[in-house]
Order: sequence, then structure tokens, then C-alpha cells
Amino acid sequence: MNLDDIKEINRRTIEEFRANGGAGPFADRPLLLLTTTGRRSGRAHTAPMMYLRDGDRLLVFASVMGAPRHPDWYHNLIADPSVTVEVGSDKYRARAVPTEGEERDRLFAAAVERHSFFAEHQAGTDRVIPVVALSRAEPADG
Repeated sequence: MNLDDIKEINRRTIEEFRANGGAGPFADRPLLLLTTTGRRSGRAHTAPMMYLRDGDRLLVFASVMGAPRHPDWYHNLIADPSVTVEVGSDKYRARAVPTEGEERDRLFAAAVERHSFFAEHQAGTDRVIPVVALSRAEPADG
């Protein structure tokens, strides 16, 4: 599958997600939309991705199915951790923080327990797949 195919699949997924308030064929793998700011372009970029809940946080995984490099959305949130999250019909600002060390390992192991394909993704690459925690941003005062 080439990059244009992936972009078209993502475009259709985003369109269907928004048209159905996040409901639809996503039940087996909970889906959210993550909007980051392009580190070079400054433009908004939205990507659909699976997530897992961890208390008040949502976790996303920069696996790209075991690709050799991190996805663009990951590089974007490293440059600017202020993101927008859409889950179901809820849309909010959040802060994206890559987890590290023991916490990352624990969270990734929990993801593998729920969805074994994450282990296959990790086995397919030499990089450590990042686990990113999304925390709802506090509303600004005033």
C-alpha cells in the first residue's frame, strides 16, 4: 500500500467518523481523531488512530504497523504538544506527552494484552514504538 492509498483511507475514515459522531465500524478498535500542527507547515493535520483509556488519559501508539520511522503526527506533537482530540462527538484541546521508561513499557505491555497486533508491530521494527498520553487541557481562565 502506498502513501496515497493510506491518505485516501484516512480521509474516508475521518469523513465517516465525523458524519456519524464517532460511531460506526470502529467498535472493535476504539478510534479517535488527533489533530496536530505541522512542524514545518504550521497547518492542522488530522489522523485517525486507535486509542486505549488509562484513567483520565487516552493513549495512542506511534506504531505505523511497525514501519521503520515514527509517523509525521508524532514528530508534529513533539514540536508542539498542544493537540485537538475528537472522541465520539466530544472534541477538545489536549496536551500530548510521550511516556518514557517503565511507564511506557507497562502501558505498551497492557496494549499488547488487549491487542496482540501491537507486539507484531514492535517486532517488525528496530525503533521503540512510542506510547503517547493525551490529557485534556484545562480551560483558560477568563
